[in-house]
Amino acid sequence: MRRSLILAVSAAVLLSTAAFAPAPVQEPGDYAYVLVSETRPEADRDRDEARHTAEILAFAEVKPDDRIADMIIGGGFWTRAFARVVADGSGEITAWQPAEFIAFQASYGEAIAAADEMDRVTAIRSPIGAPQFPQGLDLIFTNQNYHDLHLQPFAADTAAKVNAAAFAALKPGGLYVIIDHAAQPGAGLGVAHTLHRIDIADVKREVEAAGFVLDGESGILLNGEDPLTANVFHESIRGHTSQFMLRFRKPA
Repeated sequence: MRRSLILAVSAAVLLSTAAFAPAPVQEPGDYAYVLVSETRPEADRDRDEARHTAEILAFAEVKPDDRIADMIIGGGFWTRAFARVVADGSGEITAWQPAEFIAFQASYGEAIAAADEMDRVTAIRSPIGAPQFPQGLDLIFTNQNYHDLHLQPFAADTAAKVNAAAFAALKPGGLYVIIDHAAQPGAGLGVAHTLHRIDIADVKREVEAAGFVLDGESGILLNGEDPLTANVFHESIRGHTSQFMLRFRKPA
């Protein structure tokens, strides 16, 4: 009886340990197949080295079975990269292009229409203050667009609303990854409109206020030669801005 009890307890401990074992660490090399995949446009593949595609996919811990929301897709570069990853699993992508962006520039409408035609991708076009994310997501990702939540035409509480929607949509343990153009420390939220930059401290403050915990940072996109004071579209710095990478986690 004692031996049976010990075996039963040991089995339970092993099962419990397996259930809560951390996921394998993702490495840039795990995504080499994405970089060479001809399912992605040649123009995307030509930009992979400069955009650090493999490193960012690893930082975001993207996996084939993940349910991912690409938040404010722009031209759709990351939607296409995520779609290639989930093509090998059961994952799905939600691509969000805010209605205001579509109304502002025709190319944004074209990008979301193209995303809607992709396998495993569902496009949404809800207003910027009310993203219609599905529930139970593994990852919400936004690249160079968090600062847009503070553009002057939008309500002052837009970022708070979006962060709350992200928190509600993610499953416990889910990730919220934000990459954006860095502003000088203490620059204030006004530079989001004037320079299209944002202070990393402001992002941390806002996202943590929504209930997230900071899970990781990366400096691979930092550029010490960027003075952090020029508009990101100025010819002197465009394509070479210093950018921060933050990974937040919804508590389990």
